[in-house]
Amino acid sequence: MSQAEVLRMKPPLVPLATLIGRELRNEKVEKPFVKYGQAALAKKGEDYFLVKPDCQRIPGNPASSFSVFAIFDGHNGISAAIFAKENLLSNVLSAIPQGISREEWLQALPRALVAGFVKTDIEFQQRGETSGTTVTFVVIDGWTVTVASVGDSRCILDTQGGIVSLLTVDHRLEENAEERERVTASGGEVGRLNVFGGNEVGPLRCWPGGLCLSRSIGDTDVGEFIVPIPHVKQVKLSNAGGRLIIASDGIWDALSSDMAAKSCRGLPADLGAKMVVKEALRSRGLKDDTTCLVVDIIPSDQPVLPSTPRKKQNMLSSILFRKKSLNFTNKTTNKLSAIGVVEELFEEGSAVLAERLGKDFPTNANSGIFRCAVCQVDQPPAEGLTLSSGPFFSHGSKRWEGPFLCTNCQKKKDAMEGKRPSRPAVVA
Repeated sequence: MSQAEVLRMKPPLVPLATLIGRELRNEKVEKPFVKYGQAALAKKGEDYFLVKPDCQRIPGNPASSFSVFAIFDGHNGISAAIFAKENLLSNVLSAIPQGISREEWLQALPRALVAGFVKTDIEFQQRGETSGTTVTFVVIDGWTVTVASVGDSRCILDTQGGIVSLLTVDHRLEENAEERERVTASGGEVGRLNVFGGNEVGPLRCWPGGLCLSRSIGDTDVGEFIVPIPHVKQVKLSNAGGRLIIASDGIWDALSSDMAAKSCRGLPADLGAKMVVKEALRSRGLKDDTTCLVVDIIPSDQPVLPSTPRKKQNMLSSILFRKKSLNFTNKTTNKLSAIGVVEELFEEGSAVLAERLGKDFPTNANSGIFRCAVCQVDQPPAEGLTLSSGPFFSHGSKRWEGPFLCTNCQKKKDAMEGKRPSRPAVVA
């Protein structure tokens, strides 16, 4: 590809002053404060966390700030957890177009999270290491909270009125029948561990590999049916704010969501995180790595998140989440009608990559260059999928309804859907 072609395919640059002006005009409501605390106890030393409260969508413009909080619970070693901590955020951000407004950025975020998770998994697999990690990844921009997760770490939301909501989905085979069906349909086997005498013990696991999770990043020695495609949920809080509790399964194996929220309610975030860990330890002992992040999203005129008496759930559950159409162009339900109401903007948990990435694709009409929706590498169609009368066709002329994928990412997609043999086990 010539340098002239590369220059032609790049989106036009937008002056920084123009971007800042757009942000200032769009910033109609003052942003909340974000305060956080962290606590952890190590059993195996495989939990890692990421705290970045000072990210900026537009470098040099504080009005474009957003925060990122994440927990990575590794297994079979620490390599995957460390790799995801160091690379996932940049991979997600690289999948979001530059020069777009805040609203467009938030709309693009769920799909970028899917691309970023898959890209991180592909890059880690290329290292040939066998460890894996769960991920719970939280992006806070103003009152909007976006959570992406694979595995069994969890993020809960505690809002005014004492209503606790789960923002993630557990990908444990024991508890998720839909994931069990997907794994077996993709070529895996699900069963318990056989011991001497033919007795089955322990939780349901997928074979080969014996992992009790159906989604993760890494796990190179397990079949491709263990996918890195995250469940994503995006909500908008009212200006009453709320508290997020993000924790590894060392917490959730000991405490229910309600118990965790109740144990730290009314405390500042830093003390709250310590109290959640303390309560988990009191309940179960130190059986696993136990890591907790407590994040308060606080109205700018309040020093701490106020504590209110818990109300019966049936009084507020019907209005807690006011669903918004999955079509982001629908702007008819922008206003929140009651204090404590949470507006649901987006939720999707499908493990089918094409469903998660959409059908549009960036291209340059003059150069004929296409950008892979996962790895963000620019290629001529001949090097990946081909184009014919609009829709894509694979090398076997099979109709492809999704976005453009390079050859490597197309192979990854096919493998996750059971369309080719899983990767062979890696011998250490």
